[in-house]
Amino acid sequence: MRKLGIAAVILAALAATLYAFRLPLLLNTLGFYQDVVHPRGPNRPVPWQQGPAHAAAPPAQRPPNVVIIMADDLGFNDTSLYGGGNPHQPTPHIEQLAREGVRFDRGYAGSAVCAPSRAAMITGRYASRFGYEYTPTPGNMARVAPLLTDDIPRIHRPVLHAERASQIGSFDELGMPPSEITMAELLQQQGYHTVHIGKWHLGGTPELRPNAQGFAETLFMESGLYLPEDHPDVVNAKQDFDPIDKFLWPNMRYATSYNGGDWFEPKGYLTDYYTDEAVNVIRANRNRPFFLFLAHWAVHTPLQALKSDYDALAAIPLHRRRVNAAMVRALDRSVGRVLQALKDEGLDENTLVVFTSDNGAPNYIGLPEVNQPFRGWKLTFFEGGTRVAFAAKWPARIPAGMAYGEPIASIDLLPTVVAAAGGAPPADRPIDGVDLLPYLTGAKTGAPHDALFWRDGSYQVVIAGGWKLQVAARPQRTWLYHLDTDPTERHERSAQEPAKLAELKALLDAHNAQMAEPLWPSFLEMPVMVDKTLDQPEVEGDEVVYWQN
Repeated sequence: MRKLGIAAVILAALAATLYAFRLPLLLNTLGFYQDVVHPRGPNRPVPWQQGPAHAAAPPAQRPPNVVIIMADDLGFNDTSLYGGGNPHQPTPHIEQLAREGVRFDRGYAGSAVCAPSRAAMITGRYASRFGYEYTPTPGNMARVAPLLTDDIPRIHRPVLHAERASQIGSFDELGMPPSEITMAELLQQQGYHTVHIGKWHLGGTPELRPNAQGFAETLFMESGLYLPEDHPDVVNAKQDFDPIDKFLWPNMRYATSYNGGDWFEPKGYLTDYYTDEAVNVIRANRNRPFFLFLAHWAVHTPLQALKSDYDALAAIPLHRRRVNAAMVRALDRSVGRVLQALKDEGLDENTLVVFTSDNGAPNYIGLPEVNQPFRGWKLTFFEGGTRVAFAAKWPARIPAGMAYGEPIASIDLLPTVVAAAGGAPPADRPIDGVDLLPYLTGAKTGAPHDALFWRDGSYQVVIAGGWKLQVAARPQRTWLYHLDTDPTERHERSAQEPAKLAELKALLDAHNAQMAEPLWPSFLEMPVMVDKTLDQPEVEGDEVVYWQN
């Protein structure tokens, strides 16, 4: 009996230990599974398809090349484009792009989170039109989600709808419907060679990947380390207060693939590697029209900087701020190298180059200044979540040094780019974006949009006539702001402006009547503090929105 008692104590202690380490054990198991299913080979040269050795016509007589450079989670105040940014780390090449073309002073992303924003940009349509409303999150994450948030001391807690999880497929299956027509498909019809580099986040099965969505070639980000965690050239910044960070570190790998082939390791720091390959693409296609979608992972977590960039910013004292600034430094360098490559090949005059981000910076990196002067973060529809750095240049058509002040959004890129290429958007479906070129050249005046909309389940937004309305079911309330006089959303006006509130609600109702049902349900509602970073304590009275995923 005494031996049985000792055994019971040992088993109880073991169970307690396993329970205490249940999250690390689970996450490491997921990472091990990934290594088994997708072993990674060493780096190999990318066999980019080579265009003709000689051009049929000089660059000025061909349709314009198109290069879209998209950052990930870049804060409005991460760059010096609008006069702010980190004083120790300006972004001169992003500024150069705008100086040689147009800076959009009220440029918006398609959503406040990655995947729906990218779907909106590449289709020119609100992603909720085709049900791509929530960020792909596999149903089996319902088992992990409570473990990620158990230890967070918050007044507002996540709301888990575990019963919905069984209706949701795997991560790779949660993609944009193949029936959508992408910018790449439309440009292929115009004779363009189309290339994607980097993040996709619109599905991972063969029928959902870039090769099936109009891209002749894709260098596909298979996982999200910038360098191996123990690499001598990397500096890491881990956030113990961030559950997303805890999930990423044991699960991310240093891996890419080309055209659906086996995984292999990139060469060097990921942002520089993607840039190296973008330069190779420009050189390979210098004699034919091409579309390059350079979708950087930078500056998304995990926070990892190249040591040389980190060392160059020794004046920044806080470690994670310095790592983040070093990541922005590499991103800005990428823009400069792409612009230089176009110039070296004699293509810069007749290439439309766009720079933007998929959404604003998140509060879970613990840097309060990244979206200043705006309130809110990624996962909120306050301006900090959707207002992004946005600039474009096309010397052959767009006057240099423009600052465009009307609201525009990433949905406008498809009609703008396709029109520049001599094509037209699909006529069999609503296209929400607008061709911006007539507004930039002076052929049209006024605002391109009567209204702009965003939606995440019951959390919805409309901007119209200088006003902005946010409505939410959790917490049940409205936020009405006059953006023309209150761009930083400090003075809520619902009580003072009942007629305007009713007018904007009617616009939302009419918009929602046109939207599709989500392709899969939301099983998790996450509270996000509007005015605080995740490492700051929450107190009664702090403003919170719930993001549905």
